[in-house]
Amino acid sequence: MAGTDPSADAEAVGDADALFVLTAALLTPARFPSVLGDDYPAACAALGLEPYAEGYGLVFGQDGLGARWTVVVDDVSLVAVAISSWDCGMAYDLSPAEHTVVAGLPGWPLAVVTRAPGVAAPHDPEPEEGDPAPLVPPSGDEWGPAQRRLGADEVALQWATWRAQVSDVPAPGEQPTGPVGAAEPVTGTGTSTSTDPALDTYARVAPDTGESVAPGVSAGTAPGTGGSVDRGQAEGASLAPGSGAVRDPYDGVRRALDDLRRYLVEPPPVGRVRSVAGAEGGVRTLRADGPGWSLVARADDMAFVLLDELPGEVLPVARGARLPALLEGLDAMAVRPS
Repeated sequence: MAGTDPSADAEAVGDADALFVLTAALLTPARFPSVLGDDYPAACAALGLEPYAEGYGLVFGQDGLGARWTVVVDDVSLVAVAISSWDCGMAYDLSPAEHTVVAGLPGWPLAVVTRAPGVAAPHDPEPEEGDPAPLVPPSGDEWGPAQRRLGADEVALQWATWRAQVSDVPAPGEQPTGPVGAAEPVTGTGTSTSTDPALDTYARVAPDTGESVAPGVSAGTAPGTGGSVDRGQAEGASLAPGSGAVRDPYDGVRRALDDLRRYLVEPPPVGRVRSVAGAEGGVRTLRADGPGWSLVARADDMAFVLLDELPGEVLPVARGARLPALLEGLDAMAVRPS
């Protein structure tokens, strides 16, 4: 491999067997590109890999002809050190040894914005007989499971920004201004309201505002989802198809919370619930996924839910009588980076 400094190896230009390393990612039970799947086994399956407990490193680069390649290596420690160094602004020449290479896959599953100098623009390699289809990042022009998980990842990264938009829910350490968790109406995007006790025990959300969720959080774009959702689109997404009746956008949130409670009874596939240390005060951030939904939460605070059925929507769930115990249980069972 030509490492991370393409200019240092001019002879590799034009060589289809060379690889100019651009960036890398980890594929482990506790840390994997969520664009690939809801959990670690699913992420491995998306790349045709066995879900080994030790995990893999994913190296993204271009060959000497400019073609995109994803190289899978089993030297997880080397890739982890490289990523940590880059995150700290330090140079690191990532050049995995040939014997650590598990697979070479055409294309990139993630959007890589850099390119190797001196070679052709990034493109898919010419297919040969028996080659898999090139990996491609998810489209930014549509909404689906991959975009929903990417949106949740961005909410986790920008937690403070999103949390600040829910001003009517007390932050950790603040005194509540009202009976959080008491039975209050959960309002859809029309004029009808719901007083579902099952959800009210979790949260006080959107108290009779006429909005689908807390003001300033819905009808917008989850960061990194690649498209905007205006108020009219958000309201349209809350209509039952063909019925003209208002559908409560929190039906999907209830389903997600039910799935999460079942996770505590019957553990899901590894990696479906993950816990990472946050930058603020060491508080951990929970990331959980399931069929059609993603959750981002702080164990000492509230949660946000994204749904396949509501493109671009970020639905807040405030602390109620049941949410704290649920988040604590999930944090206890979550896999964590070593």
